Amino acid sequence: MAQPKNGVTAQDVKKIAKLSRLHVEDDRLEPIADDLNGILAWIEQLGEVDVEGVEPMTSAVDMAAPMRSDNVSDGGKREAVLQNAPKSDDGFFVVPRSVE
Repeated sequence: MAQPKNGVTAQDVKKIAKLSRLHVEDDRLEPIADDLNGILAWIEQLGEVDVEGVEPMTSAVDMAAPMRSDNVSDGGKREAVLQNAPKSDDGFFVVPRSVE
């Protein structure tokens, strides 16, 4: 597989690691750079694929997504939810006042 035009160097990996606040041992910089260059070469190879006339897909398998009705409700579990509250009143949570 050919190397990408502007390959990633060990110095690039060191800089990216520093910016990402990641610790990478010096002996791992070159292997990581090689891995990144392999990924970039694969991406460049994808650019060579002829996609003329190919419609965009959301999935490799042609199927309809299951849909549910979009009904607004309270969930019907008010009492079960309020059982977990330390304090409730008239169907609502009671919380300490935070603004005087």
